[in-house]
Amino acid sequence: MDHFTKQYINGNWKLGSSEKNIENINPYTGQKIVTIQSANKKDLDEAFQAAKVAQPKWADMTVAEKQGHFQKLVDVMMEEKDGIIDWLIKESGSTHLKATIEFDSALGVVKESMSFPTRMAGSILPSIFPNKENRVYRIPKGVIGVIGPWNFPFHLTMRSVAPALATGNSVVIKPASDTPVTSGLIFGMLFEKAGFPKGLVNVVVGKGSEIGDEFVIHPIPKLISFTGSTEVGRRIGENAGKNLKDVALELGGNNVMIVLKDANIERAAKAAVFGKFLHQGQICMALNRIIVDQEIHDDFVNEFTKLVSQLKYGNPSDQSTFVGPVINKEQIERIQKDLNESIQQGAELIYGGKVEGCLMQPTVLKNVTNDMPIAQNEIFGPVAAIIKAENEKEAVEFANDSQYGLSGSIFTEDRHHGVELAMKIETGMIHVNDQSVNDEAHVPFGGEKDSGIGRFNGEWAMEKFTTVKWIGVQSGYREYPIF
Repeated sequence: MDHFTKQYINGNWKLGSSEKNIENINPYTGQKIVTIQSANKKDLDEAFQAAKVAQPKWADMTVAEKQGHFQKLVDVMMEEKDGIIDWLIKESGSTHLKATIEFDSALGVVKESMSFPTRMAGSILPSIFPNKENRVYRIPKGVIGVIGPWNFPFHLTMRSVAPALATGNSVVIKPASDTPVTSGLIFGMLFEKAGFPKGLVNVVVGKGSEIGDEFVIHPIPKLISFTGSTEVGRRIGENAGKNLKDVALELGGNNVMIVLKDANIERAAKAAVFGKFLHQGQICMALNRIIVDQEIHDDFVNEFTKLVSQLKYGNPSDQSTFVGPVINKEQIERIQKDLNESIQQGAELIYGGKVEGCLMQPTVLKNVTNDMPIAQNEIFGPVAAIIKAENEKEAVEFANDSQYGLSGSIFTEDRHHGVELAMKIETGMIHVNDQSVNDEAHVPFGGEKDSGIGRFNGEWAMEKFTTVKWIGVQSGYREYPIF
């Protein structure tokens, strides 16, 4: 616990140099967990310098040595599983189910990344010149800056950290201020306990106003990996572009489930409840809009509302709870504003809506139109917006009428037609007869439009965290026409 009040830089736990503090608050109880003295630009520079020194030595290690470290990391994660889950519950308001899913997803990323050192393949290409060959090597980019999110803090930070390390890079992590432990400091503990070299993983906890822009424009990191809002991601992209840095941006979503008239209503409703209310809907992939064909609309609404009314909400540490607290009161106020404006515009509240502190009762709206705030904005909370579509064509138009394009879902008994329809939705990911919240460590993850740039996971992460170098090799003397 004492470690989690300090920064982790170059293998050492040290107090931040800023005069500012970050208060780590339990969103359910409202009680302070720890106070962390913030990092400033001096600490940030020290972390990047340490990562720069550590990276070449790590890159030169053998495949067996790197994989040995990753195996030890897996062992340490399993030893610390209960503690990690406990931190996710008390710091991010995760329910026990969500925290367990998150831990397992992060573990899957580590195991997938463990294979990367043996998959760093290059190639040999022929040359147009005699007695020459062209060798293409895949090499690490260097130092990677990772900015973690607060909603799936452990998994989504690990999704960048593990692949970056496995491909030979070092990392500096800036965790989210709402979850400084689970999106940051806990990584210092895990990688230290697993015996990774000093300076390879560094964690700087600081306010965005003090080190946010500096983290991106600092000359050492070659790529900035960020998961979070489109607004912040756009600023990161602008700052990175000015400094000719690469970015991996996984941003907001306004994901739809389209329920066609031939769908199995019971199965679609169950999937929609899970995809909407897991972690209170605070997931970039969560269902934002549920678009239902008018022929089955009323039956679906009745089944969906019946299931929602059975969800237990409240204390996230109670293992029977499915919906816990929203991360902070600012988010609650934002959600209520969109909810109330949409009701004023004609949406009908048919279940829920009660708020106590950061806890919001699962809420269902019908008679929602696609131009209402609750449909146009990313909800990121436990409110389900159900939209009636006249037909399939209108459902697709509604789905695509959004600045976002991250994930989605289609329910139909005709799977082939479901795939054909999925191809018409402008989104990076979509699932037929499943809900939208899916992430597999070996499958490309990312969005279109304002939902981000790049892809995470598997070979796509390898591509993102590495670069290629061409080395031409001449065997024998090459004649030049000027001589």
